[in-house]
Amino acid sequence: MKLLVVSDSHGDRQIIADLLDHYQDQVEAVIHCGDSELKATDSLLDRLTMVQGNMDLANFPLIQKKIIDNQTILVTHGHRFGVNGGLLKLELLAQQENANLVFFGHTHQLGAEISHGQIFINPGSIAQPRGKYAFIGGTYAIVETLNNQVTVKFYDRNFDPIPELECHFNEGDD
Repeated sequence: MKLLVVSDSHGDRQIIADLLDHYQDQVEAVIHCGDSELKATDSLLDRLTMVQGNMDLANFPLIQKKIIDNQTILVTHGHRFGVNGGLLKLELLAQQENANLVFFGHTHQLGAEISHGQIFINPGSIAQPRGKYAFIGGTYAIVETLNNQVTVKFYDRNFDPIPELECHFNEGDD
């Protein structure tokens, strides 16, 4: 399974269109973790799994749960789970939902970690990055699962990989 995960585009419709075009037929799904600020009638939404962020006016779901290739995936923006202060509330939700993979945004800071066998991935903000990697100028992630291993690769807005940020996890590890 190969997924594109993006978040916090904050009205930059063009970068979302560019990602969809660039990765067409290369990924099983494109997941947006909120704060797209797209209108509810935008045609791009037909090609996205979308959740509502704190800046979205459209009535997207707050949480989406998807099962793809036997992976239970939970998608949320994170603002309702206090992700600026840590992942505890999100971890509890993930355990309750038996999620293998959890995608979220809100902090505008990329990251990937494993806790209690569940993998939490924030692709960072594609439009307004913050934190240690803000100098990259916007990021997204490609998440691939194969033989119980999850690989997370981060990319910049030019579709170039950032090899030093690549992460590998074995499903079920802590």
